[in-house]
Amino acid sequence: MRTAIFPGSFDPYTKGHDSIARRGLQLFDRIIIGVGINEKKKGIMAVEKRIQALKNLYRNEPRISVEAYSDLTVDFAKRKQADFILRGVRSHKDFEYELAIADVNKRLSGIETVILFTEPELACISSTIVRELMHFGRDITEFLPEGFTIEE
Repeated sequence: MRTAIFPGSFDPYTKGHDSIARRGLQLFDRIIIGVGINEKKKGIMAVEKRIQALKNLYRNEPRISVEAYSDLTVDFAKRKQADFILRGVRSHKDFEYELAIADVNKRLSGIETVILFTEPELACISSTIVRELMHFGRDITEFLPEGFTIEE
């Protein structure tokens, strides 16, 4: 069974994230969405609420599970016996950052990173931009997967 970890803070989880996860199912038998806990960051959604919202979103997709973790992604991947780390990139800036992380992760663990490019129509969407829009009271529905709700 080919298992991938799809790590991130996912605060909030966007249509771009959803696209990567669903497209990843074409490559992997199982995907574990790893919601990273960073005590230094104050998110818009509590980790528990993010996890529950993601579980609800994928309740009809048994090959996707959701878990929190607070250690290195490669250590989480090893614990979950994952063969791969799944990542998405929107731009050349994302690619350079992800390449450096993938190289370090490979050195530390031997785990390969698989990168999927974001679909062009979703490339402008980032969690940072969505949080900014929320801060100013704008409707963000069009940037979130259908069925994903934000509870603060």
